[in-house]
Amino acid sequence: MAIKAIFFDQDGVIIDTERDGHRVAFNDTFKHMGFETEWDVEYYHELLQVGGGKERMKHHLKTRGFGVEVHEDEVDDLIKKMHRFKTDRFIELIESGSLPLRSGIHRFMKEGEDAGLTLAVTTTSNERAAHAIAYNVLKDIPFKFVLAGDIVTKKKPDPAIYLLALDKTGLQPEECLVVEDSRNGILAAKAAGMHVVATSNFYTQREDLTPADVIVTSLGDPGGEKGELIKGDIPDYNGVLHVHQLIHLFG
Repeated sequence: MAIKAIFFDQDGVIIDTERDGHRVAFNDTFKHMGFETEWDVEYYHELLQVGGGKERMKHHLKTRGFGVEVHEDEVDDLIKKMHRFKTDRFIELIESGSLPLRSGIHRFMKEGEDAGLTLAVTTTSNERAAHAIAYNVLKDIPFKFVLAGDIVTKKKPDPAIYLLALDKTGLQPEECLVVEDSRNGILAAKAAGMHVVATSNFYTQREDLTPADVIVTSLGDPGGEKGELIKGDIPDYNGVLHVHQLIHLFG
């Protein structure tokens, strides 16, 4: 079947947000709340194996604590309050322009648009943050929809968000290409029966991304950063991954 849609994860795919965006915003939140908690670069990689920001804070609270006693009946409200502040801080970082787009992502999206493909964002990141990126930073990209946050109850690696994307488009899994960066995201997309391209980054380059059909270190740009092809049959690959190459590969 021909490829008719591309679904993009957000964090680590569109913007390399995890290390210098989300992690910084979480640490600013802990400081604001008066907690002596700080997530360093290595520990945050461990936390990334837990899907969702609220879930990561709950995991940390249960395993390491915030340095003060938090009663069980206060946990949900506290986490929601912290996550709201964290999201505001994260969006400030995005809108300030301090978190640039990953190499090749805008070009790749434009190629998808020119090819007449449906483009959408499928992320477990907060909806406000997803909208800030999709509708402000990438305002010239015609996304059909943005699925984000708690729109599904189960996070990646559960395929729920991709099954919802299929339902919204009415397409078959084989007609859809997903761009992900993490093992959890890849497993979610593959469980939904979709083709997957992985673009690794600082954190996910250490994960097992081999379930993806194609793996590159970045999508690459003709006049800028070039990627490295780790997995996939792309005969004319030269450091820049193009949509037409994937349409041919999976079509």
